[in-house]
Amino acid sequence: MYILIGIIVLVALYVIMIYNGLVKSRQMAEEAWSGIDVQLKRRADLIPNLIETVKGYAAHEKGTFEEVVKLRNQAQAVPAGDVAGRAQAEGLLGQALGKIMALAEAYPDLKANQNFSELQGSLETIESEIQMSRRYYNGAARDLNVRVESFPNNLIAGQFGFSKREYFEIENAADRAVPTVKF
Repeated sequence: MYILIGIIVLVALYVIMIYNGLVKSRQMAEEAWSGIDVQLKRRADLIPNLIETVKGYAAHEKGTFEEVVKLRNQAQAVPAGDVAGRAQAEGLLGQALGKIMALAEAYPDLKANQNFSELQGSLETIESEIQMSRRYYNGAARDLNVRVESFPNNLIAGQFGFSKREYFEIENAADRAVPTVKF
């Protein structure tokens, strides 16, 4: 009788340990996604200042500015939990921002402008932080996915509604390409 109770207690403790590990992994993935979201928000907030600075030097590049604003708004409209959709929208926005940065090469006065230089430096810092946040999120998502799929965790994960997370990555090869700017 005591042996049976002991076995039941051990199994219950084991299930609790697995459940708590799954909760910890899920929370790490949610925290990591929050980090990406914060960096993307910082970049989105910087874009209007960057566009206003460049507009004065490259007024005839209106189409490029409108594209960046449109893509920024699209990226911000993606639902919070849609990792793949957000990755795609942010990839397109990053490519459009690259076009804006390339404009500096064609306008030496813009390149020498202190405000533009500061905004460009801020954007480079934010892009670097987005990369770090993305790596952290993908690592947290990988850890959660391993726990959710591993035996015997998968038995408990399924019962308590734990599921795999999508990775935050650029899927379109064109989004990885260096933007071309033609005048």
